[in-house]
Formats: sequence, structure tokens, C-alpha cells
Amino acid sequence: MEDRPLRDLKIPEQRHPEKAHRPDQAQPKKPAWIRVKAPGGEGYAQTRRIVREFKLSTVCEEASCPNAGECWSQGHATMMIMGEICTRGCTFCNIATGKPQTLDAFEPGRVADAVAKLGLNHVVITSVDRDDLDDGGAEHFAQTIRAIRHRAPGTTIEILTPDFLKCAPEVLEVVVAARPDVFNHNLETVPGLYPEVRPGARYFHSLRLLQRVKELDPSIFTKSGIMVGLGEDRQGVLQVMDDMRAADIDFLTVGQYLQPTPKHHRVDRFVTPEEFAAYEKAAYGKG
Repeated sequence: MEDRPLRDLKIPEQRHPEKAHRPDQAQPKKPAWIRVKAPGGEGYAQTRRIVREFKLSTVCEEASCPNAGECWSQGHATMMIMGEICTRGCTFCNIATGKPQTLDAFEPGRVADAVAKLGLNHVVITSVDRDDLDDGGAEHFAQTIRAIRHRAPGTTIEILTPDFLKCAPEVLEVVVAARPDVFNHNLETVPGLYPEVRPGARYFHSLRLLQRVKELDPSIFTKSGIMVGLGEDRQGVLQVMDDMRAADIDFLTVGQYLQPTPKHHRVDRFVTPEEFAAYEKAAYGKG
């Protein structure tokens, strides 16, 4: 397959129509401690070739992740299933919003083949939100997990799922029954910022989703992440940690929010390495 640059991929004429009315937000200069090297090297090129060969999407590209170069150079990639267009319009996210494509029934097999060819020890599978589907894509997630188990039995599987907010509660059981090693669903931010940052989601629904995973299968590790620098305060972050601990979530990630374009939510501030170290200490202190 021809190695096409990202700009040639099929996306809506206007990538973020829901943000067109928003005034431009100033993008402050990034401090030295969060600058990253431009992608390159043989590992990066090989990962990119395999992703293109199997006609896959990655959140690394679609969300313009600044860490893509580092991850791809090490042979790591987060595969994004169920298309490149999301039904939500979160103000922090750079994935295109619009009417999604029809599900590709052959995608789970292609993902599994790519994982096997990359020789991954660990793979992360994520997706766009698919509020247009009755099950939110739960069965597609399950098929992808089973396909990877068949083609790459030595690979541990982490899924990063949407919230299935508009689906029947039973759809979660479909995903859990496929037995991923890690079930990840990001809370993204503190509850007070949801109306602005994550307007289509509900904080306590997301928290309960992860709690239910543990209730359905205690052997599955649960994981969630939040961004800082969106306008939250320290106490709000610590409260989210307490909420996660109460929901029996095993792993937490905390990362700096970076503004994709002037139309996205502004960066309130850049959190210092010392503050991140303090958050790490607080999190370990909570168990």
C-alpha cells in the first residue's frame, strides 16, 4: 500500500465543525521540559510502514499525539478501531468529529495481523466514540481482542474504551467477557470541567463503568487517566484520585494537556515536573 501522509487521509472538509464558532484561544509557548524530538529513525519508519500496510488508524496520528515519535521508534502504537471520525466533540481532542463510517468487519483481523508482525509484547486498542451504534462498538472491541489472542497469544492487550453512555448496561459485559488484560477508560479531567472540556460525557458514569469492570471480572486490571493544565486545581486532582481509589481502579496516569489548535480548549498553565512528582507521591500514598 502507498505510504500516504496524514493530510491525504479521508476526513471531513472541516475537521471540527462543532468548534468553528469558538474564538481562537492563545497557545502559550511550551516550556523546555515538555518539548519532544521530531519523529524519525528505523523503528519509527517500520512501525509506520506496518500501520499503512494493514490500512490501520492510530490515535497517535489522529489525535496528533506529541509522543508519537518516541513510541513508534520503540515499536509501540495505539491502534484506533471503528474509523477515524468521532460522534463526540470534546474540546481537548483533535480527532475529527462528524458522521462515522460503516464498521469494517475485517478490521479485527488486520489489527491482529499487524500486532503479530510488529512482535508486540503489549498492545493498546482504542476507538472513536460510536454513539451511532446500538452497542457503542462493544462487539467490535470483543472481536478485536479475540483476534489478537489467536494471532499473537503472547501479547498482553490493553483496551482504551469510550464510555458507552448511550448503550444498555449489558454491552459492557460483552467487552469484559473477551478478557482484555487491562481495561482503560480515561476520566480526562476533574468533574467541574466536564461541561466545558467533555460535554458529551458524565464523570460519575465513567467512574462507575470502571468499577463495574472490576465487579464483572476482578482479574482484569483497570486503568484511567486525567490531564492537568486545563484549569483544575490541586485539590480537584486529589479528589479524582480518591474517587478512583474508591472505584478500585488499579492504575492512574496524569499528563500535561497540550492544545491541538487555537479552536481547542486553552492551556491554563504548564504543570512543573516538581508538581508532577508531588502528584505521584500523593497517588502512591493513596494506594
